[in-house]
Amino acid sequence: MKTKIAGLLSLLVPVFAFAEESKLDTGDTAWMITATAFVVLMSIGGLTLFYGGMTRSKNIVNTVMMVLSAYAVAIVVWTLWGYSLAFTDGEGALYAVVGDLSKFLLNGVDYKALSGTYPEWVFVAFQSTFAAITIALASGAVIERMKFSTWIVFSILWITFVYAPIAHIVWGGGFLFDAGALDFAGGTVVHINAGVTGLVLALLLGKRKDYKKTAILPSSVVLTSLGAGLLWFGWFGFNAGSAFGANEVAGVALLTTNVATAAGVLSWIIMEWITAKKPTLLGGASGAIAGLVAITPAAGFVSPAG
Repeated sequence: MKTKIAGLLSLLVPVFAFAEESKLDTGDTAWMITATAFVVLMSIGGLTLFYGGMTRSKNIVNTVMMVLSAYAVAIVVWTLWGYSLAFTDGEGALYAVVGDLSKFLLNGVDYKALSGTYPEWVFVAFQSTFAAITIALASGAVIERMKFSTWIVFSILWITFVYAPIAHIVWGGGFLFDAGALDFAGGTVVHINAGVTGLVLALLLGKRKDYKKTAILPSSVVLTSLGAGLLWFGWFGFNAGSAFGANEVAGVALLTTNVATAAGVLSWIIMEWITAKKPTLLGGASGAIAGLVAITPAAGFVSPAG
């Protein structure tokens, strides 16, 4: 078992560190471009539908704008300085927490530079979608309750001072990376990060004015379920793409992601049957997301049997 895990991990070493020894693989490049597109779809398409369906009808447009704007801000900030802060390394105590600005505006990313077996440009694009969906996920805690301009400013600051350092710590050569932390596709960097951010924002904003006075019903459970379906689809790029190539680890991640999501749907339905005597579509969609989130940090490290 240890040998199998070691073999999988050997494929996940930050391969951009060995760019001079690598050769471009068109299959890996094609897969990473496709995986990046999958994550874009699950973010702008899936997440907006998922959140939009759960908000009141009068706030659907605001919900979509919060997600879309956060995603766009993150992509731009990541390209300007976020990537550099997350994925540059060096000597000194500061590098245990965050990188530097040596790759500001992707300075030094050569046209032919490789990240393992595919262009570093593709790696930058792939990682930008992770930063973008993380802040977009956190928007769910402040929809209907935060001024739009404030949200834009917060998104810029958050990518700079929260997401980029955490990505560096776990994936970019920081102290958890050096300690051997395992986070296959973002259990810490994406989901815990977004969850804690959402919790802190909710606590700072306080309770809604109409809390417990007015029933807040979802505008369209069908939209939410469609969003969950797009998230399920796009998550294959999220998890299998984190194998950084068209390889056996990507195959493992693809299968475990699908199985875990299906198990999440069935588990939620069964629990609703037991507790409420009736399963719901919203419950099934929520179960799918729970399964996706649960498997993300381990998708390439485990098999369906465990």
